[in-house]
Amino acid sequence: MDLSFSGNDAAETSMRPALALAATLVVAGFAVPAAAAHGDRHFLENALKGDNSEMMLGSLAAERGASPELRDFGRTLRDDHARARDQTVPLARREGVPITQAPMPEAASERRKLERLHGRAFDREFARYMVKDHRKDIAEFEAQARRRGPAGDLAQAILPDLRKHLDMARRLAG
Repeated sequence: MDLSFSGNDAAETSMRPALALAATLVVAGFAVPAAAAHGDRHFLENALKGDNSEMMLGSLAAERGASPELRDFGRTLRDDHARARDQTVPLARREGVPITQAPMPEAASERRKLERLHGRAFDREFARYMVKDHRKDIAEFEAQARRRGPAGDLAQAILPDLRKHLDMARRLAG
């Protein structure tokens, strides 16, 4: 069958939309998995940096918190996020995501702020930041968990700890 279009034949002209649709579907079929893979890599990169951030800030809270409850929360953050990182690293390696020790920029900024605070002021600021940060993290992990594949499964597995951390931070923020 000749698929060239001379523009003279009505049958050939009527095939144009169908061929255009088929070409679009082929392109979209290849673009969607590539976009999904990019989204998974971005999620994994942020998950690693987020774990690094929570371990860093959790350690700081465990050392400097004024209340025993806040110090316990800091240890919980450090330990839970170390476990989450241990789960994330193998998947990140398979996806070609660089394994970093860097925290999120916001967490590095928060650390500098917290290092200037002491006592109850430290505890209040730490709890406030953890509420805000975990709300954001939960939204990102829930979005990823709705996707199919290993990164979605990872997000689903980590969500219970993130929700637990948010509950703890809310209680401390009072």
